[in-house]
Amino acid sequence: MFAALDNNQRTGILAALMAVAMVGVGYASVPLYRLFCQVTGFGGTTQRVDEVMALERAVVVNKTMSIRFDSNISPDLPWEFKPEHPTQTVRIGERNMAIFLAKNVSSRPIVGMATYNVTPTQAGQYFDKIQCFCFNEQRLEPGQEVRMPVLFYVDPKIMDDPDTKDIEEITLSYTFYPSANDPGAAKTLDGQGAGQ
Repeated sequence: MFAALDNNQRTGILAALMAVAMVGVGYASVPLYRLFCQVTGFGGTTQRVDEVMALERAVVVNKTMSIRFDSNISPDLPWEFKPEHPTQTVRIGERNMAIFLAKNVSSRPIVGMATYNVTPTQAGQYFDKIQCFCFNEQRLEPGQEVRMPVLFYVDPKIMDDPDTKDIEEITLSYTFYPSANDPGAAKTLDGQGAGQ
């Protein structure tokens, strides 16, 4: 059937197929990049482990590290958001918990979602999160304040890597944004709903 078409028709069909393929690659690039970052720790992306993996890897060493917690909010999100304690000194390999506090200061329910990263970026592959609020949307009612835990540990392999063995402090940073699934997000994003 393709052979029965003239050169212009074949070229048009090939161009259309290329356009569809490029759109598909564009949509696939975001999840593929996210997967790449999660596997390699590239760009300060932390590693995610489940309870079983955390128990299997549970090797606590006699060295400590300072963990600093940073919190940010999009200007479009009328929340307050901060760590309960801005820093912790932890033993490498030991499970720890940090608490972040979030409060909806608007008069309507709002759904938010957090992004995160670790600095220095080369430490991301050794910062393992067991449980984190950043993997789910958070809905807060007007005036509601919640405590959000993060369970984590620093992998002892950080001490064997020449690029990370001298790191003494890691910063875990979160930024909350309005979720695309928030029914009022459109109003908040165009400035009509913020702070109401």
